[in-house]
Amino acid sequence: MYKFFFNLVFKRMDPEEAHYLAFRWIRLAVRIPVLRTFVAAALAPRYKELRTEALGLRMHGPFGLAAGFDKNAVAIDGMAMLGFDHIEIGTVTAQPQPGNPKKRLFRLVPDRALINRMGFNNEGSAAVAARLAARKAALGKKHSRTIVGVNIGKTKVVPEAEAVGDYVTSTERLAAHADYLVVNVSSPNTPGLRNLQATESLRPLLTAVREAADRAVTDRRVPLLVKIAPDLADEDVDAVADLAVELGLDGIIATNTTIARDGLGLKSSPELIKETGGLSGAPVKARSLAVLGRLYARVGDRITLVGVGGIENAEDAWQRILAGATLVQGYSAFVYEGPFYARAIHKGLAVRLAASPYATLAEAVGAAAPKNHA
Repeated sequence: MYKFFFNLVFKRMDPEEAHYLAFRWIRLAVRIPVLRTFVAAALAPRYKELRTEALGLRMHGPFGLAAGFDKNAVAIDGMAMLGFDHIEIGTVTAQPQPGNPKKRLFRLVPDRALINRMGFNNEGSAAVAARLAARKAALGKKHSRTIVGVNIGKTKVVPEAEAVGDYVTSTERLAAHADYLVVNVSSPNTPGLRNLQATESLRPLLTAVREAADRAVTDRRVPLLVKIAPDLADEDVDAVADLAVELGLDGIIATNTTIARDGLGLKSSPELIKETGGLSGAPVKARSLAVLGRLYARVGDRITLVGVGGIENAEDAWQRILAGATLVQGYSAFVYEGPFYARAIHKGLAVRLAASPYATLAEAVGAAAPKNHA
């Protein structure tokens, strides 16, 4: 039914306008108690066998919403209603910014992919922190098991040499409201950002963010992760893995979008393919899985790995878990699969786990990966 609706309505709309329309519907549904309960019962059934512990946090399952969908923390409860086990908001920057000029989001329907050059459009870390604080106050004593990650990036107008201070500002504002923090140095849409993935730049950045989070939050340790690009050379993936272990990082998210176009077998029109920006969805699947496997071979279970990029179905999620991911995330496939996306992932994972030799998902993590960790 959703595919019919997608072809009839969403496919004919500008992708960004369709995104905001869907966003409004989700936010409206979650505000109506009866409707929220009905939708959650239909789309977010819980499977005890999928319960996951990661980053010192307990989650209903391993499948979350990747950063980019909810940039300003306005639909956390709505996305949880649709079945996502954790919600990663952002990317949030220290200063509010409009992002790049429109048109900046493109669907590659034959490839089940997206190209975006949004440019970290968001309201800024002060506004997002206030919204997260208001949500917590509104919940009061009501217990919410929705895990909220906060993904932070560099403000575009801030020079690369001043990036550390920019990230620290966001960290100081947001750490208290985050179940975990992610340092995003891998978007292709902010000039110079990916240069921060080089270990000589990444080490002081991650060290400063860790120290800022510890200053801002003294009653717990906020887990810190870094999100990397699929376009890193293998030796650079190894270097980031080694640095993460050295610094005591809690996790690595693999991967962000790709700037690559060649060798991906893209079927969309040349006009679409040549659009600048990050490519996500099915075409990035193979490289994202390869990066994840390489990371696990390097770090093993010393840090938490999060697999994202081209996860369209339960089999994709299962393969990431076997390759070493404790958590998996999706976004682009949600556009094509619709509201039953998370439900299908959970059901399929439960079936695969039951048919496997593993008693728990934790046992399955890295089961198909090399065991000789560096």
